[in-house]
Amino acid sequence: MSHLPALLSFKARHPSRILLALGLGLSLALAPMDAAFARGAPESFADLAAEISPSVVNITTSAVVAAPTGGGPIVPEGSPFEDFFKDFMPPEGDGGKQSQRQQALGSGFVVSADGYIVTNNHVIDGADEIEIEFFDKKRLKAKLVGTDPKTDIALLKVESDAPLPFVNFGDSGAMRVGDWVMAMGNPLGQGFSVSAGIVSARGRELSGSYDDFLQTDAAINKGNSGGPLFNMEGEVVGVNTAILSPTGGSIGIGFSMASNVVNKVVAQLKEFGETRRGWLGVRIQDVTPDVAEAMGLSVAAGALVTDVPDGPAKEAGLEAGDVITTFNGKTVSDVRDLTRTVADSPIGEAVPVVIQREGDEMVIDVTLGRRETAEGEVIPAAEKGKAPAAPAEAEILGMTLKAVDEAAVTELALPKGSGGLAVMKVDVASEAAAKGLDRGDIIVEAGQRPVASLKDLADPIDEAKEGGRKSLLMLVRRGGDPRFVALAIE
Repeated sequence: MSHLPALLSFKARHPSRILLALGLGLSLALAPMDAAFARGAPESFADLAAEISPSVVNITTSAVVAAPTGGGPIVPEGSPFEDFFKDFMPPEGDGGKQSQRQQALGSGFVVSADGYIVTNNHVIDGADEIEIEFFDKKRLKAKLVGTDPKTDIALLKVESDAPLPFVNFGDSGAMRVGDWVMAMGNPLGQGFSVSAGIVSARGRELSGSYDDFLQTDAAINKGNSGGPLFNMEGEVVGVNTAILSPTGGSIGIGFSMASNVVNKVVAQLKEFGETRRGWLGVRIQDVTPDVAEAMGLSVAAGALVTDVPDGPAKEAGLEAGDVITTFNGKTVSDVRDLTRTVADSPIGEAVPVVIQREGDEMVIDVTLGRRETAEGEVIPAAEKGKAPAAPAEAEILGMTLKAVDEAAVTELALPKGSGGLAVMKVDVASEAAAKGLDRGDIIVEAGQRPVASLKDLADPIDEAKEGGRKSLLMLVRRGGDPRFVALAIE
């Protein structure tokens, strides 16, 4: 039986409370430690906890949940229980079912004296009532200001007669692996609770494009969702969001969304009620060592453009095959780096983009659009090349290839208007198979030139060999989605 841990997001719901008693045998090996590289643990966290606890809140949400479908108990006519069910069960007109109000619990923290509160989006998602409980037991109703599902952040607002105690965001980028942190929240509905640990890792990704999590071994459990992770100065460096656990309980692998991400999201939600991220309008992939070699790049870094549909990048002149190395003055190391930098860049303003194109460095100014608007539009895939009138078939680089024609479109269920070379078969022992190519893929470029026939592929292979290259870069589409693949040609 597999015991691989499953990633469990905090849904902050606990139909029952479970107490677990664990007996642990511990042995400690003590060794001298160089004082230059070690810092003692705080004598106590009590002063810090007392200072910042008033800014941390418990969140209770409620929503009407539709009754489950399905029949109720079946009682035979004339049964002695027939009168009982008539008296105590809902009438048949209601189908024996009624909608119910369901509650959920989570955590949050106050970020301004006038009542703005940060929590996780999944804590309040779908709620029609949100109640905030403060450390002094005061309760206030909250309204939703805005949410950002991509980072799982939500901003709430309460109205208070007196200014509220609040905390400030710290610099998550300054946190080092091994630094002490303290988590606060409402674990398993037990009320205000404090746990401490260290930063176990930085820059963790879970599933989102904008993920930047601090990993910590400070105990985090269900109900801690949306609560703050503090540094030793009492600044918020993360929002507790998820855990990695095979059981759903804390095993010391918790994730907090970095404050440098959250701070920007909260500022936009506060100003606009929604996020406004920059949009470049390209499809990209990482520059791997084999791709760098095939392109003649000295360093395997940057973001390789695989497609340029209609949008800001196309209007500015970016092309498939360009490698973006610097964006708006910031060095681009990989796809993740570019995605975040673009999102944080100003909308409607021209920003400089440094690219590598066929060995030359160029600077192109791009006026960014807004991602949220673009994601609501259908982005068509660019079409490359035209199918020849008399298609042929051949085995090249471990693949059986055929110029796309109507028969191939029908046989492989390819998008209408496809052009290039269709992959009819892949040798399972080939490098092409190892790199994920499969039947139905379409090769549309080779050596950064359009491919429409077998000769269009054979020529760049010969040129690459003559130039001393060990691999050839090809642009491959699968279901309209492009990616570059470098295959050895020796």
